Amino acid sequence: MKNTSSYVASAPLSFRRAESDGDLTELVRLRDAAARWQIECGIEQWQPGELDEDHFRRRLHEGEVWLATLGPDGPSAGAWELWWDDEPAWGAQPPVAGYVHRLMTDRRTAPPGAGRVLLAEAERRIAAYGRELCRLDCLTSNDRLRRYYEEAGYAVVGEQAGKAGDGGRTYGVTLLEKRVEV
Repeated sequence: MKNTSSYVASAPLSFRRAESDGDLTELVRLRDAAARWQIECGIEQWQPGELDEDHFRRRLHEGEVWLATLGPDGPSAGAWELWWDDEPAWGAQPPVAGYVHRLMTDRRTAPPGAGRVLLAEAERRIAAYGRELCRLDCLTSNDRLRRYYEEAGYAVVGEQAGKAGDGGRTYGVTLLEKRVEV
């Protein structure tokens, strides 16, 4: 295993699309680690084991999944999914937005502020695709995450009650969006 302490201090984040079976394993590891951290912090959002390699394999075929690493060859620092529509949460919409899902950082390796860097990269990709809005959602009960997104420039534009989740749970979501420079 690589010593990651020197990466944190010196290497900028690099981004690449996930594509291999090894990437799927890493995405599950990142998601489960983020879920465990949320539970430790008293945040009700994700549960370990909810998503498996099949979930991320489907996302690779239906959208984009991005990995962030410490430098081009360093360890994983985080990941996110980028969707080009999201009817379950947002309903039918004109093609003006990209939708960020499962933004996650590795608490062991990601430098401070990495989540915002990942979010900014997702926004950049959305703008490069010619879409003017970045949209995301979080559990209505997750005030901490909603504040995080609001502090990053996102505005609450609605709520949806009773969304069926990946784990079969039903929950409400807060819908947020931000205009990006196209």
